Amino acid sequence: MKIIMLGAPGAGKGTQAKMIAEKFAIPHISTGDIFRANIKNNTPLGQEAKKYMDEGKLVPDELTVKILLDRVAQDDCKNGYVLDGFPRTIPQAEVLDQELTKLNDQIDYAIDVDVPDENIVKRMSGRRACLTCGATYHIEHIPPKQEGICDKCGSELVQRDDDKEETVLNRLKVYHDQTQPLIDYYTKKNILKTVDGTVDMKDVFAAITAILE
Repeated sequence: MKIIMLGAPGAGKGTQAKMIAEKFAIPHISTGDIFRANIKNNTPLGQEAKKYMDEGKLVPDELTVKILLDRVAQDDCKNGYVLDGFPRTIPQAEVLDQELTKLNDQIDYAIDVDVPDENIVKRMSGRRACLTCGATYHIEHIPPKQEGICDKCGSELVQRDDDKEETVLNRLKVYHDQTQPLIDYYTKKNILKTVDGTVDMKDVFAAITAILE
């Protein structure tokens, strides 16, 4: 069972990917993690990717797919995997499909965790973090006992730059421009499944499980 997770930043697709991986005993593969592992282990692919990253450039799609295929060729992926954070664009999806076809393989499901933009802005701009102990809160859903103060260590809570409304809106714009077209791409391939990401996390997971089982 080979699955791609889609959804805007803050839609909760990473959390769902981890839960799917655990339930179905397949690896959760995030491109960021594979890049870091290849660079840390100084593999030839890692060295190549590092050159681009050191220059502040995006790693080309072909190289990203090579690193990804190298990962999914490992033994723990023989029953499938969950891809989180890749593909992000149509060209990436096409390269991935071409390479998988050569291996007589294909993606089984693309799962879109659908959350309206206004919910995401509310969800992310309400987050607060403690930079001392790493605890996270939400002003509506998980408020600290005392406003602006961490329950665990008493330090001041801050809103990370990533969670500021203008940053979130900007990330959503990039998502709609680049990644949203993947929804159409996988719909045409007849493998797209959409779940409502506005409900409770457990209910989102139940909907995904119903699709996969």
